[in-house]
Amino acid sequence: MITLHFLITAFVVVLAPGTGVIYTLALGLGQGRRAAVWAALGCTIGIIPHLAAATLGLAAVLHSSALLFQIVKAAGVAYLLYLAWQALRSGGALAVTSKRTSQPGWKISWRGALINILNPKLSVFFLALLPPFLSGDPASATLEMSMLGLVFMAMTFAIFVLYGLFAAQARSYLLTSERVLKWLNRGFAGVFAGLAARLALERA
Repeated sequence: MITLHFLITAFVVVLAPGTGVIYTLALGLGQGRRAAVWAALGCTIGIIPHLAAATLGLAAVLHSSALLFQIVKAAGVAYLLYLAWQALRSGGALAVTSKRTSQPGWKISWRGALINILNPKLSVFFLALLPPFLSGDPASATLEMSMLGLVFMAMTFAIFVLYGLFAAQARSYLLTSERVLKWLNRGFAGVFAGLAARLALERA
C-alpha cells in the first residue's frame, strides 16, 4: 500500500510545477510567507473532492459524461483566465508589487482550492494513480485509497509550502525595480493563460 514506490511516484508528481505551484509562488512573492502557507493549504484542500470522487467511483462518471466534463472544464478555464487578469491588473489579488499587501487567509485558501476543484482531470488522475498501489483486497480498497490520498495531500502541502517559502525569501532580491515587477506579473499572467488554454484542449 504505502510503499517506497508510491512515495517516490507521489513526490515526483507533486514536485512537478503545475497551477497550484504557480499560484503558491505568486502569493509567496507578492505577499510573503504567511500568504504562501495559506495558498498551499487551499490547493491541498482542493484535492479532497477529487480524492472522494475517485474513492467512490464518481470520477468514472465524470469521465464518461461529456456534458458534465465540459461544464467543469469551462468553469476551470474561466477561472484560470480570471487569475491571469488578477496578475496583470494593478492591485489585483495576484499582482506582485514592491509594497507588501495582506489579504485574509481564507480568501487566499479559497482561491487556491478552486484551482483544483475546477480541474476535472484531477479526479481521473487519482483514479489512475492510486489503484495500482492497492493490496487487491476489495474489502479494504476504500480505506486504502483514503490513506494513499491523505499521504498525497500531506506531501502536497509540505512541498507547496517549501515552494512558497522559497518565493517569499526571494522576494527581497527580485522586487528591486518596476521593470522586474512588470515582467513577473506578465509572466504569471502568461502561465495562467497558457494553463487555461491547455485545459480547454483537454478531452474527457
